[in-house]
Amino acid sequence: MQNFSNGMAASVIPGRWIKSRKSEANGMCVEAVRLPQGGVALRNSTDPDGPALVFTVGEMDAFIDGAKKGEFDALVAPN
Repeated sequence: MQNFSNGMAASVIPGRWIKSRKSEANGMCVEAVRLPQGGVALRNSTDPDGPALVFTVGEMDAFIDGAKKGEFDALVAPN
């Protein structure tokens, strides 16, 4: 079984990468894939061969929960 780590080329991670429907119009987005042994990898859709960030299920759960609650809204809000 392959070991997945932060910084490895995203293109060598198997699976179907998914992205938000909202981002499909401009083509710039974050894509995610579930890893075979658990966890999630993220990549930049404009650089699919670039580095991946790998997270545990618990880390992704905490992030998604915070995003749903608006905890990161200030990152994309105009100054």
